[in-house]
Amino acid sequence: MPTETACDRRRLTRARWSVAAVFCVHGAVTGSFATRIPWIQDHASVGAGQLGLALAFPAVGASLAMPLAGAVSHRYGARTALRGLLSLWTLSLVLPALAPDVYALCAALFVYGATAGMSDVAMNALGVEVENRLDRSIMSGLHGMWSAGALLGSAAGTVAAHLGTDARLHHLLASAVLTAAGLLACQWVLDLRGSAGEKPPRFALPPKSAVVIGAIGFCGVFAEGASLDWSAVYLRDALGASAGLAAASTTAFALTMAVARLAGDRVVDRFGPVRTVRVGGVLATAGGVLVVLAPHPAAAMAGFGCIGLGVAVVVPLAFAAAGRSGTNPSLSIAGVATITYTSGLIAPSAIGGIADLTSLVVSFGLVTVLASGLVLGAGVLRGSGRGAATGASGVPASPVAPGSLGAAGGQRPAPGKAPGTAPDLRA
Repeated sequence: MPTETACDRRRLTRARWSVAAVFCVHGAVTGSFATRIPWIQDHASVGAGQLGLALAFPAVGASLAMPLAGAVSHRYGARTALRGLLSLWTLSLVLPALAPDVYALCAALFVYGATAGMSDVAMNALGVEVENRLDRSIMSGLHGMWSAGALLGSAAGTVAAHLGTDARLHHLLASAVLTAAGLLACQWVLDLRGSAGEKPPRFALPPKSAVVIGAIGFCGVFAEGASLDWSAVYLRDALGASAGLAAASTTAFALTMAVARLAGDRVVDRFGPVRTVRVGGVLATAGGVLVVLAPHPAAAMAGFGCIGLGVAVVVPLAFAAAGRSGTNPSLSIAGVATITYTSGLIAPSAIGGIADLTSLVVSFGLVTVLASGLVLGAGVLRGSGRGAATGASGVPASPVAPGSLGAAGGQRPAPGKAPGTAPDLRA
C-alpha cells in the first residue's frame, strides 16, 4: 500500500540519519584521542619508539575482537549490539590518559582498539543495510560523517590542549558527552536480527584479485594513519610548536579529510576514480614533501592538510573496485579490508620505530614514498566509480551484498576505523 511504502521510506530515512550520527560519534572519539597523544606520551614518560609500539595496540585489539562483533549482533540484534559496543568504545576513551607507564598504555590502547573495532563492524553493517534498502549510495556520506566527528573531537581537543587542560579530565568529560550522544543516536537505527541457525561470517583472507587493489588502499591508509597519529607529535618535536598549535595540526588534517569525503561522490562522478586518485596521489605526495622540508609549523600543517585531501577517497574507491572484481564481491572486499587494516596496524609503530632509529622527518619521507604509489597504481581502480555501479535499471548497485560490510567508518584503520565482514542480518 502507498501509505505503508511511505512509512517504510520515512523509517529508512530516519535510520540513515541515525547511523550517520553514530558514525559522527565514533569519529569524535578518535579525534579526541589523537589531539592529546603528546600529553599522554609525556604523562606515561615514553619515547618515540615506545609510543609507536603502544599505538600499534589499538589495531591489534581491533583485529582480535572484530570477529566477535558479528556474534554479538547475531545474538542480541543489531540495535542492542550497537548500543552496547558503541558505549564501550566511548567509555574506553578515558583509559589511555590514565596510563602511568608504557605497559599500562599498551593495555589501555588494546582495550580502546578492541571496542573501536567491534563498534565499527556493527555500525558499518547497519549502514550497508540501509544503503541496500534505499537502493542508492550513502556510504561515502557516512565516511564523511565519521571524518566530521573526528574534526569535532579534534577541535575540542585543540582547545583543551591550548588551555593546558589535563587530558584525564578532558577525556572524562568527552566520554560522558559522547556516550550519551551515542545512546541517543542508536535509538532509531534498524533493529536487525540474524536467523537462529546462521553463524556470522569470519574475516577472509584476500583473493588474488584483491591484492593489487588492496595495495592502493594500503598506501592511502598508511599515509592517513601516520598523519592522524603523528602530526601533533611531529610539529612539537621536529618543529618546536606549542601544544595547542601541535594539536591544531590534527584538527586541520581531520578538516580536509571530512570536506573531501563529503564531496567525494561528486568529484568521482565528474572525473572518474582513476583520475581522482591519481590527482589525489600527486597532492598527497606534494604534502609529504612539504612536511619533510617544512621550516616552520605552518608549512607542515599545510602539508598534512594536503595529505588528508589527497588520500580521503582512496579507501572508499578501493572497496568499490573490490566489489566489482572476482566472482565473490564480499570476499574481495573482505580481502581488501585485510590488507588495508594491516596498513593501519603497521603505520603507527613503523613511524615510531623509524623515528627512534633516525628522526620523524625520515619517517615522513616513507609516507611520501607510499603516497606516490597512489599515482602509479590508480589505474587498478578503473570502473569503481558510480557509473560502473549503475545497473541496467539506472539504480546504483551496492558494492556489497546485503549483510556484508563495506568500507570502514572512515577511514583509517588506524585507531578506530577498521573494516571487516558483518553478520548476515535480516529485519
